[in-house]
Amino acid sequence: MTTTSNYVLRLQKSLLEEVKRIAAEENTTINQFINVAVAEKAAAPRTEAYSRERAGRADLSAFDRILAQAGTEPPRPGDELPTDRTGEIAFSPTPERR
Repeated sequence: MTTTSNYVLRLQKSLLEEVKRIAAEENTTINQFINVAVAEKAAAPRTEAYSRERAGRADLSAFDRILAQAGTEPPRPGDELPTDRTGEIAFSPTPERR
């Protein structure tokens, strides 16, 4: 069984109203919404650390070899890269190397 505890939380009135609105839209309670939001925020630094560690182990030469094997046929319908409002590709298909 999960152990819970109580904590008095003071929110700005406008923030509380926004939380109430979102919780209602998501058909959940304010308490559940805040629990999920805190859990997501708490997980973010661990996720970033893991991603950095994993990126440090990347073999960019192998990445380039694999990417060079990509075919030249156009993407199938539905597989196109997303574009922004100007029609430009919305993201770079290759990672930025630092």
